[in-house]
Amino acid sequence: MERKEKYNVAIAGATGAVGQEMMQILEERKFPVGKLILLASERSQGKKYSFCGRELSVSVLGENSFRGIDIALFSAGSERSRKYAVCAVASGAVVVDNSSAFRMDPEIPLVVPEINPSAATLHTKKGIVANPNCTTAVALMALKPIYDISRIKRVVATSFQAVSGAGAGGIAELERQVRSWSESRELPRETNTFPHQIAFNVIPHIDSFTQNGYTKEEMKLHNETRKILGDDSILLTATTVRVPVFRSHCISLNLETERKVTVEEARDAIRDFPGVSLVDDPENSDYPMPVESSGKNNCFVGRIREDYTVKKGLSLWVSGDQLKKGAALNTVQIAELLVRKNV
Repeated sequence: MERKEKYNVAIAGATGAVGQEMMQILEERKFPVGKLILLASERSQGKKYSFCGRELSVSVLGENSFRGIDIALFSAGSERSRKYAVCAVASGAVVVDNSSAFRMDPEIPLVVPEINPSAATLHTKKGIVANPNCTTAVALMALKPIYDISRIKRVVATSFQAVSGAGAGGIAELERQVRSWSESRELPRETNTFPHQIAFNVIPHIDSFTQNGYTKEEMKLHNETRKILGDDSILLTATTVRVPVFRSHCISLNLETERKVTVEEARDAIRDFPGVSLVDDPENSDYPMPVESSGKNNCFVGRIREDYTVKKGLSLWVSGDQLKKGAALNTVQIAELLVRKNV
C-alpha cells in the first residue's frame, strides 16, 4: 500500500452496529480519511449518515464497489466477506475483515495490535488481515500481560456475553421481553434471535454445537488464542454464555503458568499494558463491570487472585466492550498499523 497523506476507505456493512462504531472511531481517532464509502445491502441503499461534518449516502455492496479504495473495513458477515473481500483486494485495497471468514487461514494474519502487531505485515500474501472474535480479543487483552511474564499452559474461560453481540435482533429481543415484564404482561413466547427467553435468564449456548460438544464460539476462543499468541501448546477450554446485558462482554479466566506469577506481578503487568485498565479493589466493591466498560476503548481487568487449588494458578475477570475492542476499534487499529508501517 503506497504511503499517502489521505486514504480512501470503504466500510462494508456500514449500517450495522459494528459498521456504525467504525465510522465513529475513524472520526474520533482522526484517521487520515480522504474519501469514505459506505456500503450495505440493497435495503439500506440511500440511507444518510454524518461523518466529519459531511453527509454520506449508503451504496449497495457489490463486486465493483472498491475502485479507488485503499483500505476496506468489512463488517458484513462471513458470507459477504468471502464473496467481496477478494473483489476489494483485486481493486487494489487492503482488507481488514471483522468476520470469521479468514481468521484461521494460515496465510492470513489474525491481529490484535497491542499483542502481535508484526503479524499484520503478512497480509501481503492475500491482501487481507483478520480481526479476531470479540470474546477472544477481550480475553487476550487480559491474558497477554501475564503471558509476557510466564508462558501460560492452560486456561479455563467462562464468558458472559451481551446481547448486542448477536446484533440488533438480540438487543430488540431483550428490550421486548423486559418491556413486557415491566408492563406486567406475559413475556413474548416467540424468540427470533436466541433459543430461549433471554430476559432474566442466562443461556449457555452461543453459535452452533460441534461434534465434541463445544459450540463454535467456544472453539473460536481456543483456536484464535493459539494463533494470535503463536503458541499451539496452550490448552484452553471455554464455556460461552449469553446474559441479559445490552453491551460489553465479561470473561472469567482461570490459568496455569509455567512459573508462579504473583498477584502483585500480574497487577503491575496489567497496569502497564496498553489498552487495559486495572480495576481491582474488591474490598471497596471496585471491579470490572459492563456498566463501566460499555462505550470505553480499554478492557478492564480485576478480581486478580491466586488459585489456591494449584501451585501456579491465577484467576481474574475482564470486561470489555465487544463493539469496540472486540470489533470496530480493533479493526481501525489494524488499519492504523498498516498506515504507520506502510504495508
